[in-house]
Amino acid sequence: MSSEELARKLQRRLDAEQRDTKPGSPVQTGADEEDPPPVKPATAVNGDTTSELTEKLNRRLDIHDGTAKPKQMKVFNPYTEFKEFSRKQIKDMEKMFKRFDSGKDGFIDLMELKLMMEKLGAPQTHLGLKNMIKEVDEDYDGKLSYREFLLIFRRAAAGELQEESGLMALARLSEIDVSTEGVLGARDFFEAKVQALSVRSKFEAEIREEQEEKKRVELERKQRRAAFKELQSTFCS
Repeated sequence: MSSEELARKLQRRLDAEQRDTKPGSPVQTGADEEDPPPVKPATAVNGDTTSELTEKLNRRLDIHDGTAKPKQMKVFNPYTEFKEFSRKQIKDMEKMFKRFDSGKDGFIDLMELKLMMEKLGAPQTHLGLKNMIKEVDEDYDGKLSYREFLLIFRRAAAGELQEESGLMALARLSEIDVSTEGVLGARDFFEAKVQALSVRSKFEAEIREEQEEKKRVELERKQRRAAFKELQSTFCS
């Protein structure tokens, strides 16, 4: 369906809704419905939902026609807008975003997302990649901004992503800093974690041993002092 047909259908729906709210409005005939003027949808007056849909459709039509004005970029602070995440988590997400933003333009496009999912060990089809972007693409530019990238993790944390979706795979696998592809990266991660726990246990055991040694030395010192006092009292009596 072309963009003009979509615009005409939405216009007819909006006109019909407006007539339904006015008593005594004439019913639209089939002839009127077949040949409407090729205009873009007007702003709806029958609710916020319809108005929002109209605004989004107008934006898409402008992008399709090449007449869309670039939206003014709002400078956002991820630490205040995404308060559910710690500073370390946000820094890790930013680091990951910049690593796969190979074009260094502040966006992750389709090919960069393809490479990211391959590196994470969860390759997606071309259609799957497009659907991943579409799910969080608020400005319909066909790529992921840093803010839209963070939205993936917000929706994952809120349980709003399907378990088998590509975005859920991205959010889940990104918790592991995979240096190589697939299972090897996960294996290295868990092996390193086990090794770290082993070192920690050894360190704690050494601390306990030192504490026991101090207690033993202190006990021996008290025993020698007591024996000396007893010997001293014997000579003095």
